[in-house]
Amino acid sequence: MIAPLETFQIEAREHLVNLEAALLELEEQPEESEAIDTAFRAIHTIKGAAGMFGFQQLTDFAHHLETALDKLRQGKLDVSKTFIEIFLDAGDLMAEMLEDTEFSAGQTISSEKLLERLYQIAPEDDPRKSLIQAPEVQGEPASEEAIYRVRFKPDRDSFKNGFDAMPVLRELTSLGTAEVICKHENLPAFNQLEPQASYLSWELLLVTEASKDTLMDAFMFVADEWQIQVDEIDIHDTDEDADKLGELLVARGNVAKQALDEALGEKPAIGSLLKEQGVVQEEEVKAALKEQQLTRKVKAKKQAGKSQATVRVPAEKLDSLMNLVGELVIVQARLNQVSDAVNNDDIEGIAEELELLTTQMRDETFGIRMMPIGSTFGRFRRLVRDLSSELGKSIQLDTQGADTELDKVVLDKLADPLIHLIRNSIDHGIEPTEDRLALGKTPTGNILLSASHADSQVVITIKDDGRGLNKDKIKAKAIEKQLITSKDQLTDEQIHQLIFEPGFSTAAKVSDISGRGVGMDVVKRSIMELGGKLSIDSAVGEGTELTIRLPMTLAIIEGLMVAVGTEYYVLPLNNVEECIELTQSNTHAKTRRRIVELRGQQIPYLSLREWFEVPGDEPPIQQVVITHSGSERFGFCVDEVVGQYQTVIKRLGKLYEGVSGFSGATILGDGSVAMILDPVALIDSVSSSEFGENTTQPIRMQS
Repeated sequence: MIAPLETFQIEAREHLVNLEAALLELEEQPEESEAIDTAFRAIHTIKGAAGMFGFQQLTDFAHHLETALDKLRQGKLDVSKTFIEIFLDAGDLMAEMLEDTEFSAGQTISSEKLLERLYQIAPEDDPRKSLIQAPEVQGEPASEEAIYRVRFKPDRDSFKNGFDAMPVLRELTSLGTAEVICKHENLPAFNQLEPQASYLSWELLLVTEASKDTLMDAFMFVADEWQIQVDEIDIHDTDEDADKLGELLVARGNVAKQALDEALGEKPAIGSLLKEQGVVQEEEVKAALKEQQLTRKVKAKKQAGKSQATVRVPAEKLDSLMNLVGELVIVQARLNQVSDAVNNDDIEGIAEELELLTTQMRDETFGIRMMPIGSTFGRFRRLVRDLSSELGKSIQLDTQGADTELDKVVLDKLADPLIHLIRNSIDHGIEPTEDRLALGKTPTGNILLSASHADSQVVITIKDDGRGLNKDKIKAKAIEKQLITSKDQLTDEQIHQLIFEPGFSTAAKVSDISGRGVGMDVVKRSIMELGGKLSIDSAVGEGTELTIRLPMTLAIIEGLMVAVGTEYYVLPLNNVEECIELTQSNTHAKTRRRIVELRGQQIPYLSLREWFEVPGDEPPIQQVVITHSGSERFGFCVDEVVGQYQTVIKRLGKLYEGVSGFSGATILGDGSVAMILDPVALIDSVSSSEFGENTTQPIRMQS
């Protein structure tokens, strides 16, 4: 159970993330009103909730920021670089303030300094006094925007008693967006008017976040003498007829339901009909039409911004749920084995039903853990902004595929490696403005961060248009550090991969940002621990592209189980294309890597029996499982293809961290263990081994 205070802190941090994203958008598009509204809502929400939990200094600080943002909304302040910097720093300070209700002296000093900076760009003669004494709306705000129909008629002697309707109208209209209708149907003839008598009445349609009690406070001194009626209009009603003019007139008490039904039988416009029949006055029809327009507008706005109800659950509970689902999958596999063994129709039916429910539960649990990768993009925009400013470079970050979903566990562990790679692109990749101009490039460097799904994997790329990697410089540094020798013949990719060696750096000097050779090896290790692969493509003067391929989840996958002797292995099903037969008569070659010809295409394959040195004789007919990684195809020769298998991934211990070709293990229904193969890692291992260079003549498949 999450405590209310902890819930507030979590939600406040989410609002600060939204604030930062809105500010960065405003910096690029100063006229973007939606970004201004987002920033205002974030500060307003934090301010309103902070006081309830004893964060009084945070509430006071947020109030000043809210007032400034309100002036921005009204056009009294302009978006400037200074304005954005002040609010970004303010967001950072508010994040610190959320840690404890007892604020430190340093935080107090920092808040005062920030407010001084804010006062300098405020247009008032005495901005500090103006900000501090900004009027507060009394009463508790409603949890969401609502529409109120406010009707009031001052008593006949109001003017004589010193009361006027205008102050009431000003106070009400200050609470939100209002439509004001003045009704004068009771005016006497001109020669019968009494100058000190009140004849008018008013109706307001008010869209506000204030509560009904707050609205009634406006009538505090006249509540006993005036005729006052405040009704909330139901904007949650899904009835399509609820906001039709006739229904509104009935709801407002202007028309009887019977009179409406009689008029509807005559078909013309209902407003005109009712006026002609003398059932309702023209002013009431106009007021109802305004209410109709306003209600429909607010309903449409709410529907557009409507979000699904959510329940906040600790991440540990989701992990526990996934573990339980994994155990359920294992039990279900065991039941299937028992069902096959006893050959009982009732047990088979139960097993099939449980398998269906288990699959649905697995998919639903996956859905809960999946999050859009765009939820982390905001922090990278801030990183690029701050570092480019610090280095005196002009850099633009573009993002694509923000809605690409990834397991939350993977996403959390991916954040730090991505930050380090982007920092590296900013520091080493993008050139200073003067260097870019000299090279004929645009003065502003560009970094593209994109994400997409491919073959049940998530592919993330970080691409810059900077100076690129200098292969000669990297190779010389690697020789100096004795990582390679001058005689080694390396491909471009192998040279590029040297930057991920521990302690490797080509930086001429150490800076606060990089240059110590610490970090890139950790980045690669972190990605490999997630079951991912990191590749580099770079050209001098054109830029660098880093590609990360990751599994969408680290918990359960669909696999293809295969057998070699008494050993069982699982290949990820998303990598498998097809299975073909291979007879013993044409497997005469004894090298580990072989070639099979399939429909005119030569495909290399690997014998898992030989690779893992499984004892025993080969069966007369073997199976080759054809897999793919990107556009590359590769086969794995096995004794038997057992079939599709829901695979619960169990991470390997530290003893197996250096073993290539495995992404984990799984427990079978009978309690035995099957290793989960990593096809990409196996292909790389074969290619880099001494046996990988040996091939035979193509083996032609029998039809």
